[in-house]
Amino acid sequence: MADPKDVEANKAARREFSKRPIDTSRADIRVAHGVVYVRGQLSPMRGSDSSVKEMLDQISKVMRSKPGIRDFVIDAVVRE
Repeated sequence: MADPKDVEANKAARREFSKRPIDTSRADIRVAHGVVYVRGQLSPMRGSDSSVKEMLDQISKVMRSKPGIRDFVIDAVVRE
């Protein structure tokens, strides 16, 4: 059974991604033992001129400031 803290952190991570123009349809976002894992492929939404890497840095800072999050691991191909 999943840890309730990880379930809430997973929802928070998905909310942070949804606030930004990042296409996560080919990515997997999971939280396990307080570590956020982003795997797969990330790319900017069509029409966006924002840098995905800069947005990932922002998301990482926000998530690391949340209680219960120990680390943020990006194991994804980033298309610019």
